[in-house]
Amino acid sequence: MTIVNDIQELKHERNAVILAHNYQRPEVQDIADFVGDSIELSRRAKDESDAKTILFAAVVFMAESAAILNPEKKVLLPNLGSRCPMAHMLPAEQLVIWKQKHPRVPVVLYVNTLAEAKAECDVCCTSANAVEIVKALDSETVLFGPDYNLAEYVQEKTGKRVIPIPPQGFCPTHLLFTPEDISAKKQKNPEAVVAVHPECSKKVRELADFIGSTSQICRYAKASSSEKFIIGTEIGLLHKLRKENPSKRFLPAYSGAICTAMKLTTLEGIYRSLKEEKHLIAVPKNTAEKARKALDRMFALTTPS
Repeated sequence: MTIVNDIQELKHERNAVILAHNYQRPEVQDIADFVGDSIELSRRAKDESDAKTILFAAVVFMAESAAILNPEKKVLLPNLGSRCPMAHMLPAEQLVIWKQKHPRVPVVLYVNTLAEAKAECDVCCTSANAVEIVKALDSETVLFGPDYNLAEYVQEKTGKRVIPIPPQGFCPTHLLFTPEDISAKKQKNPEAVVAVHPECSKKVRELADFIGSTSQICRYAKASSSEKFIIGTEIGLLHKLRKENPSKRFLPAYSGAICTAMKLTTLEGIYRSLKEEKHLIAVPKNTAEKARKALDRMFALTTPS
């Protein structure tokens, strides 16, 4: 038997569902029951009423969100080292200081934050719905963290004042993309369209034909009449794009754009986590209750895609 067969058997025994982010290794995406971006996985975690166990092939903050939304289920993370650097750029105590500086200003936090920070905000968002969330708020000014580039993009799209907290929070992977990368690829492939993630810098976004979350990029590529695409996000997404569009060609804007935290998840880690029920993710009850309000408000303000 292969490890894939072993995982399938264990999944059945544990009554488990495997959720994987679009940035996971190809073989991890292929073993998952559902592959998606943050908003899709958040919805799926919330709606998985039958499974008793959720194995989250992603990073810590995503598994925390699943645990918050499913307090009665076991949530497993294959590797506890899978930590998003950006999520740690805005600890709860720092967020409290920003709230004191800007009283009565609503706080919108990217889901790429730890549960302790979510517990201190008014509403969460993802890269797919950040613009929609901020537009829906009855305020012309919002505090937004922790990604500066996404905050800047939201400000451009909404016309509201979006104060980034911290002032220079960032995704290390998306900052690897440069305008020179895009221009060089475009020069060699003039017929290709450019699709990038809003976590990229403004100079990179300005060269794009389309800006969106990973799920939005997937939908754009599927609907487009173009046959070739230059993709400006973590290279894991190319596996899904190629599977869904076998007749189209997808080029990484920069082949070194790898999220090492996402790539820590392996088939062996998934097997051990399921077999030993290893790396159970738990969020303190008080923190979870507060953070859930912010996540539920996100769902309430978002139109399902």
